[in-house]
Amino acid sequence: MIDFGKFLSQGDGVWWGQAAAEARPLVDTLILQNPRIGPIRTFTGLSWNDQLAVTIPGRMSMVSYGGLGELSELSRSGRLDVVPCHYSALPRMFAERRLPCDVGLMQVSPPDKDGKCSLGIGVDYVADAMRHTPILIAEINQRMPSTVGTMRIPLDRFAATISTDRPLAEDPSRAPGATEQRIAARVAELIDDGDTVQIGVGSLGAAVLDALTGHQDLGFHTGMITDGLLRLVDKGVATGSRKQIDPGLIVAGTALGSAELYQRVPDLPARFLPTSYTHSPQVLSQLHSLVSVNFAVEVDLTGQVGAEVSRGVYVGAVGGQVDFTRAAALTGKRSVIAVRATSGGQSTIKASLDGGVVTTSRSDVDTVVTEYGVAHLRGCSLRERARRLVAIAAPEFRDQLDQQRSTV
Repeated sequence: MIDFGKFLSQGDGVWWGQAAAEARPLVDTLILQNPRIGPIRTFTGLSWNDQLAVTIPGRMSMVSYGGLGELSELSRSGRLDVVPCHYSALPRMFAERRLPCDVGLMQVSPPDKDGKCSLGIGVDYVADAMRHTPILIAEINQRMPSTVGTMRIPLDRFAATISTDRPLAEDPSRAPGATEQRIAARVAELIDDGDTVQIGVGSLGAAVLDALTGHQDLGFHTGMITDGLLRLVDKGVATGSRKQIDPGLIVAGTALGSAELYQRVPDLPARFLPTSYTHSPQVLSQLHSLVSVNFAVEVDLTGQVGAEVSRGVYVGAVGGQVDFTRAAALTGKRSVIAVRATSGGQSTIKASLDGGVVTTSRSDVDTVVTEYGVAHLRGCSLRERARRLVAIAAPEFRDQLDQQRSTV
């Protein structure tokens, strides 16, 4: 196993890939060796590593762009430092060394005949971060599929490697329920044949994709490829034939899903590209048919969205929500925020955001959807916005919200 003491000193910073692309054996070894290395800063995004909150030592601080997956447990215990930023800002932050980038831990595909490895399904911020990281250490996983879209990495770029043959971690998100399906049906009505779609992750995102099976010629430019998108490819729905750029191709930074999805990734009409492309304002402004579909923890009566904090704990992130909602609202077709009408017995439509954190400003929100209806907000005054949002709140909370409208 790798001796990280050869590559790391006290005070250094380490990043690694996220979700299924997390180099779990390397991360676990780093955690074990940290006590003799000394204090270090670490960075990752969405993590399914259920040991992080249990075993991460006190001298190993965690920085992230949000509290996604198991990182919410670190937030709950006060051990997560969140850098609030748009996902599109991550490449610049790595370039300016504002995020940990002395050493990068990567999971890559086996080398090709030219001795070069693919980032596989974990391109996103990794492809940008590695350009500014002097020491790269790789887990070469025999089961990491090789993908196209981003330059391959020669073996001699890695300071050290390990070889594994392990399954990629599968998305633990639960299957959509009846409420998600009702919301998804309403969202699907806002998407026309030929539109280019971006959809957030989670059970509600899966429900929206399943609700799109009756559409035609949809394009996708999004953060991640999921099983729901795979099903749309199989049904001939996701052709991308009418996209203004990258026609015929799905553009994404990563894949989050099942073993079947990972196995089939190399055969999909997809390009895996870095965050500096997938979330670039200049790129997104060229997608005139863009419909963004993102999700919220809470929405206030003016249309401001909170998607980061719930009951004082980071459970989400700014992520790519603002990148896509702003592009869809300004130069695309429509930005949509979908949210369950209640959570924990409380209304998610509120006079003011409980978390006190605005993820997406009201000026970037065109439409809000719950299981009770659709509130079209574009061009509406604050008073009219409040009226429309009350109308799609859970019925048992409408009278109270109606009384609070006068304070908006």
